Amino acid sequence: MKKDIHPDYHAITVIMTDGHTYQTRSTYGKAGDTLRLEIDPTSHPAWTGGQQRMLDTGGQLARFNKRFANLGLKA
Repeated sequence: MKKDIHPDYHAITVIMTDGHTYQTRSTYGKAGDTLRLEIDPTSHPAWTGGQQRMLDTGGQLARFNKRFANLGLKA
């Protein structure tokens, strides 16, 4: 294996949005650094299955629903 081409792989502390912390190994920062997450799997709708809200700007959603009401789609 070639020397001095790989990044340093060391232990860091990760802090989730709810304050929960854990140790992991990463190439982020220096040994002992802390990575504070703003978005994580415990709070983000993409991972928790949260529902998105559709904004009805200018009645576009209402016109769409009216036009395609007979297709049996629920908005």
